[in-house]
Amino acid sequence: MQHSNNFPRYPISHLLLAISLTIGLAFYFYSSQGAEQNERVNTEGILLKVKEEAELASLNERTSQEFETKGLEQQVTATPVIKENATKAALTVLTSPKEATAWDASNTRLLDKKIEKVRPGDNLAAIFARLKIPARQLHLVLDSDPLSTRLKRIYPGHNLEFLLNNSNELVQLTYQPSPLETLNFRRSGNSYNATFETRVPQTSVVYQQATIDSSLFLAGQNIGFNDDLTLRLAHIFQWDIDFVLDIRTNDQFHVVYEERYLDGNFLGYGQILAAEFKNQNNIYRAVRYTDSAGQSDYYNPDGDNMRKAFLRAPVEFSRISSNFNPRRLHPIRKRVSPHRGIDYAAPTGTPILAAGDGKVVAAQKNGPNGNYVFIQHGEQFQTKYLHLSKFARGVRRGKKVSQGQVIGYVGSTGWATAAHLHYEFLVNGVHQNPRTVKLPKADAISSGEREKFMLASSGLLDLLDSYKARGIAQKATLPESIISSITAAP
Repeated sequence: MQHSNNFPRYPISHLLLAISLTIGLAFYFYSSQGAEQNERVNTEGILLKVKEEAELASLNERTSQEFETKGLEQQVTATPVIKENATKAALTVLTSPKEATAWDASNTRLLDKKIEKVRPGDNLAAIFARLKIPARQLHLVLDSDPLSTRLKRIYPGHNLEFLLNNSNELVQLTYQPSPLETLNFRRSGNSYNATFETRVPQTSVVYQQATIDSSLFLAGQNIGFNDDLTLRLAHIFQWDIDFVLDIRTNDQFHVVYEERYLDGNFLGYGQILAAEFKNQNNIYRAVRYTDSAGQSDYYNPDGDNMRKAFLRAPVEFSRISSNFNPRRLHPIRKRVSPHRGIDYAAPTGTPILAAGDGKVVAAQKNGPNGNYVFIQHGEQFQTKYLHLSKFARGVRRGKKVSQGQVIGYVGSTGWATAAHLHYEFLVNGVHQNPRTVKLPKADAISSGEREKFMLASSGLLDLLDSYKARGIAQKATLPESIISSITAAP
């Protein structure tokens, strides 16, 4: 039997050639894919390496700048070296060997600077807790140096600057109690080193004058004074002028004073160096003098102290609601009853000042007087303060007080119809009118200081007169030669 064969007949050589071509094409295809994949892997590796190097360089630069800018005590030997660990999971900033010993190396990288504004009622512990800084570091700061006591008196509106590492631990704390003062606490091992820096402002001596149309404060505002400087001017003359009752239209004042600047910016007012006040045709003059012991006060041209042993009024810029009157009709009992003092009407809470240096002999409460304070001034004088809303802190029997110290606050306790202070002044046990009684003077310039005082005061008063004669109504900066002579005076 004969079989048919439908397959073509090819030589063996052709079959071998076809198989070889098929294997070659397959090898070429897989080889090309492998090369392309390798090239992609290599490219991605290069890009990753470049990216990591850029990040490392950026971190080096940022870390270096932070160390240089803040002046930390860590001394980086060169640009901080970035070392990659075995798992490539963390980066470590290596500082000097000494610092690396004091701190765990992983915590020395500065990540954050935080500025925290002090809020009403804040203290340092509350701020540390708000920033989640470990409480132990607060204790280390407060125990670091006597300067740390300044941190116990921080005020609303002030700023505290914190430098923290990546574990939120404190590296440096900076506090500015004023524009001229800076406190720094820098970490060193397990403690903090404190430094205190002060800046000296530039001082200009200037002259101003004003005429009063309606009130002293408005006259001051018209020439650019703030109320604090106007109040200081009034304090100089308060023993001679009653600024509530005695001020009249066309009264005048002339002032030589200091203005302070920091980096060209107005910082505030310095001292009043010389002043003249014309009140109802009476002229009062005062100059500031600092004696050899460093004590400063205001004196008239003869060397008598502008201060008296007592203030005329223990409540500043208040209104007299009832005068000293031996035959006054009592407002509650409706019969003639002597009024042996002066009533000063003022809002509840207005500060009450000790009229003179002395000792508190009573600070208590009863029915008629309400809360009251009696002060003995030597053997001859006594002052009494009635109807207080409350006593000032620390005011109690046996405590010494100084003139101008706050001893309590205006109220309406006891037999009072409205908020006011009832004030009495006794001489040898006899009531006197506080407004008219002759007040003893404070100490005058001593004989040993008189020559230096006359030299310094005459220069200031001549300066005042020279500007008055020119009728200058605007601020006028004084010549350097005059400033030098003033600053050279004792």
